[in-house]
Amino acid sequence: MSRRVSVAEAKNKLPSILREVEEGSVVEITRYGKSVAMVLPERDYRRMVESGQGFWASLGKVRSLISSEGIVIDESDLRNLRDPLPGRAFVWTA
Repeated sequence: MSRRVSVAEAKNKLPSILREVEEGSVVEITRYGKSVAMVLPERDYRRMVESGQGFWASLGKVRSLISSEGIVIDESDLRNLRDPLPGRAFVWTA
């Protein structure tokens, strides 16, 4: 189970949030509706950190799994993942 709380709520209710986390919940902390942190049980954090795999080893595992299940990903699957718009205009000021 997880829930979202604002930074202000997290500041005011930290003891109760920590109790929830100790019981196994994950709490997402947001600022202006945007996620800025996750509070998770220490055992979950240790499991993630101590796996020692890192990004490239994990990517290799995912690729092997996809390949072993006969899933094929080609360029057409990736074509529309990025927004083609140039973004907002930016001007350096002195």
